[in-house]
Amino acid sequence: MKTIVTHFAPDVDAISSVWLLKRFTTRWQEADVAFVPAGKTLKGDIVDSDPSVMHVDTGMGMLDHHQTDEDTCAAKRTLEYVRELGEGKVRIHQKHADDALDRMIDVVNDIDHFREVYFPNPAADYYDFGLVAILDGWKLLYPEDDGKIATLGMLVLDGIYKKFQDKVWAEHELSQNGIAFESKWGKGIAIETINDEVVKMAQRQGFVLAVRKDPKKGYVRIKAIPSSDADLTIYYKKLKKKDPKATWYLHASRKMLLNGSVKNPESQPSSLQLSELLKILTAKKKKKMVQ
Repeated sequence: MKTIVTHFAPDVDAISSVWLLKRFTTRWQEADVAFVPAGKTLKGDIVDSDPSVMHVDTGMGMLDHHQTDEDTCAAKRTLEYVRELGEGKVRIHQKHADDALDRMIDVVNDIDHFREVYFPNPAADYYDFGLVAILDGWKLLYPEDDGKIATLGMLVLDGIYKKFQDKVWAEHELSQNGIAFESKWGKGIAIETINDEVVKMAQRQGFVLAVRKDPKKGYVRIKAIPSSDADLTIYYKKLKKKDPKATWYLHASRKMLLNGSVKNPESQPSSLQLSELLKILTAKKKKKMVQ
């Protein structure tokens, strides 16, 4: 039986390294996980001397980084090792690199070098919803159960990885397929895609109005950035008139106009095409003739 070894009270770097081995290789996916004092090895053996044992973030071996002052971490070294193996899900040639995984592990490296203190507004409460804070909480709740902490941490990393994939995909979708337009309140972008992350990404990129049409389900999302002066009431009325069979919902903020939702499977999707939606959203009010 193979064993992956890391240190007690595993941090983001240690758990990410274990996660990479178990999720992206065939030879280590069923391995047990053991814990040792930081810097030590399993049973005091020479690191990397047993092919059935892999030390990560401890032991000063090939998947540790504490023996150097390089800007790296155990997870970055583990990702390189996983790619060299070419097993499992990561059969990656350099030109086909998994951008989501690279970016994710870059964040792990920043965290391992304490760079989160340089994040914008670093004392803000919303950072305490992140993995670093969650791990700190688990260590207080389960101080004697490092295995549980590692298992829970890997489940969170599964979700984070999926989110990173969605994010990279959304960036690509917007750059390749987004249709820019001018709204009443500033620049907007419209797109037909099954990726709902494009709406948030568009707002983060500075678009005042983001429009998404789901080509499979027919659902429509129209969202204005919260800080804008946008009021979507007029479009709510126009769309209800244009497509009365569809389920339209105007949020109380009047900055979100939604059609259909996985939260409400009884809602009816819109039959309107993206081009029709854009025509309504960009129509200019006709001026009255002065007699």
